[in-house]
Amino acid sequence: MAGDLPDKVTGGLPDKPRRRRKLPWAAPVSAGLAAAAASVLAASVEWELPPAAKIGVTMAAALLVGLTTWATTESRSNRRQARSEPGSVAPDQWPPVPEHFTGRAEALAELREVFTTRRRSSDLSPPLVVSVYGRGGVGKSALMTRFGQEVAGWFPDGRLYADLRGGVDAPVRPEEVLIGFLRALDVRLTTDPGGLEELRKLWLTWTKGRRILIGLDNAHDAAQVKPLIPAEPGCAVLVTSRAPLFLNGTHDTRLGVFSEAHGVELLARLAGGARIVEDLDAAKEVVRLCDYLPLAINICGGRLATREQWTMREMAGRLADTRRRLDQLEVAPTVDKSVRASVQLSYDDCTGMQRRLLRLLSALTAPDVPGWVAGELLDISGLDGADQLEALIDAQLAECSGTDQTGAMRYRLHDLVRVFAAELAGQDGEERRRAAIERVLYGYRRRAEEAAQNRWPQDWSRGGRRSSADGQVKAGDWLNAERLSLLAMINLAHQLRLWELTWGLARAFCSLCHSLRAYWADWSAVARIGCEAAAHTGDRRSLAIALLDSAAVHGGLGVRGRALDEAERALEICTELGESWWAARAMRTIGMTLFSDGHLDRAQDFLIGAITAFKGEDDPWWMARTQRNLAEMRMAERRPEEARELLEDALEIFKRAGNRYSEAQTLRVYGEVLAAQARGEYRAGDHRPAANLFARAGFSLDRASEMFRQRGELWEEARCLRAAGEVGDPANGLRELDYVRRAEEILVALGDSWGVARNAVSAGRALARLGRIEESDRELRRAMQAFAELEDRWWMAMSLRYLGEAHLDAGGHEAAVEPLEQAREIYRSLGNEAGMRRTLELLRRATPAT
Repeated sequence: MAGDLPDKVTGGLPDKPRRRRKLPWAAPVSAGLAAAAASVLAASVEWELPPAAKIGVTMAAALLVGLTTWATTESRSNRRQARSEPGSVAPDQWPPVPEHFTGRAEALAELREVFTTRRRSSDLSPPLVVSVYGRGGVGKSALMTRFGQEVAGWFPDGRLYADLRGGVDAPVRPEEVLIGFLRALDVRLTTDPGGLEELRKLWLTWTKGRRILIGLDNAHDAAQVKPLIPAEPGCAVLVTSRAPLFLNGTHDTRLGVFSEAHGVELLARLAGGARIVEDLDAAKEVVRLCDYLPLAINICGGRLATREQWTMREMAGRLADTRRRLDQLEVAPTVDKSVRASVQLSYDDCTGMQRRLLRLLSALTAPDVPGWVAGELLDISGLDGADQLEALIDAQLAECSGTDQTGAMRYRLHDLVRVFAAELAGQDGEERRRAAIERVLYGYRRRAEEAAQNRWPQDWSRGGRRSSADGQVKAGDWLNAERLSLLAMINLAHQLRLWELTWGLARAFCSLCHSLRAYWADWSAVARIGCEAAAHTGDRRSLAIALLDSAAVHGGLGVRGRALDEAERALEICTELGESWWAARAMRTIGMTLFSDGHLDRAQDFLIGAITAFKGEDDPWWMARTQRNLAEMRMAERRPEEARELLEDALEIFKRAGNRYSEAQTLRVYGEVLAAQARGEYRAGDHRPAANLFARAGFSLDRASEMFRQRGELWEEARCLRAAGEVGDPANGLRELDYVRRAEEILVALGDSWGVARNAVSAGRALARLGRIEESDRELRRAMQAFAELEDRWWMAMSLRYLGEAHLDAGGHEAAVEPLEQAREIYRSLGNEAGMRRTLELLRRATPAT
């Protein structure tokens, strides 16, 4: 492709064949002599000559008259053709390339490819028309002028240019452009050259047989451009516009904003490279606040170039204030020196409904939204709202940010357009604006609650409605797609003090996060907002539910003191209100929090009480789930037989109800119990029954993991993998370590910091079983440090105890003492007697009596 381009701007075309020099006086002289001879011969007809001679003379005279006519006609034709050919200097109206033109390598390469392909086509092809469209200030005109200079040598008959001023109140009419182009081609026009049709005919005539590049900048619509397109295949037309023109047979390309690198490069060219080097982060921030728009970056660079005392950080600080940002991005109130003026042109070209939608969208702080949001803002159908959004895209005021996991199209405003629209927010009136926002918030609440109930119906009512596996997967996809937007809506409702709406949105968000065990930081922040909103509503039942949501996330993060306090407050409120089902849920939460903190005796009482309460409420799902929790505690107490009995009962309930998710969870715990029994048999020397139990444990965990994998339940899959890595089968050590590594990859991706720390414990124990004690030491100390940062003292003690045990099993008695003593002190401070007993047993092994 590059080989087809001219080496220089004016070169690259083959030389024309030489023509013989024509003498301009030859035709007139010949005509004069022929006319004289014809006159003489004609007069001789009157003479006395034989008839045959008279006939010969007459024919000779006629022949000479014909020669005279031919000579004069040819001369006039040649003169007319000479006028139609370009003179010694072809018309060249092309504007200069901007001095600081930057980037655009991909766009230029695309244009080269299009032009090169057309040059190789037949002469019967229509003229090449290339349309470059994009938002105001993105650099369309600069790209056109740059490329026009590059291919100038391909168009020896000239380059014509016209600014169509499509964004102003009075765009240039095609007739005006045609008159200017024809005059540039030395066409002598009368004072009244006629209308558009007559001018177009002249244009087609005078471009025939020529190779001219025509630049049409800032076009408004197709009607302004179509009459200006010649019919000559050797011509080419470059058009720029804000909106796509939908011209038939054109090559359309959309020009986007700069990348960060090109934005910083342009800023460096304007403000000086030294400033960029001094504070690259600030330069990147300036480019980001300019929305990567070349016009805005140009203005900032120009300001910095004339203000040597300003640092890049100063410029970034000025742009950070959204109320003043557009003021900073204005040198003069013209479209080429003001972002505000540039956006105003596109805004003025919109309908009243589109303008209102733009203003209302600026009130939503979500990064992007689906099409139905526009319908709610305008109080029209979702489909009609999406159509209005598409119109804003055509006006280059919004853009489609892609298709989300649910298959819905998502839309966003350009950042500087959002700032511009926010300046006009007062045009809608406070009451009308607030009503539009509330419609959107209620729309999000309906959808969030539907997704949450499809995902985890048992979290919403006694027994819960039936939900399909497909519905649960789609609910997870919905949260993944809408998470950032939903968070923005929750914060917006909170900011507007719409407390009941805030609580409803927070409740659905927490339920979804709890079921997915994902987005922990967001879950924690929203749980706090939910508690605040519930308190403001004065609805104590809502407050109790919000407290349980908060206890769940704090317990998962290892902040169990706070979780216990919140669950106990929820239990107190539910008991006072007679909400027995929610009271049973609070009892279970208290029991699990105590269990996780090592207080097994107290935990047992609450868990058994919750099982009894759920049975009384005729809720077998929550009863079976709490039985599974009690089984986990029995396993921690080294009572695996009781744990197996509880789990087998729970499995039967879940299978009977067709609840595959809960069945898989229970299979995981069942595999852990079988593994504990297998280890006991192996330590006792009963290797054959141990091998059988190890195999059954592996099968149970593999089955559970596969069930979760098929459903896309990453967190639950990671738990199964971690459990598979803790089986402790001596014949399967390397595979178990691989399971743990795979689990960590998933947990890191999910942002589960507590889960990552817990997984490090499993990795340390797996390495210790392989005899890789140094690596085990590093993993267990990593876990201990992570739990310290999470303020989870119980798991700090567990990590230290496992570290001491690893050294002890490897024969490092001295190395085992320090971590075991640290673990003992933590257990003592927690009042954890079971932990104290086990640690003391290990210390006695590490320091035998001498």
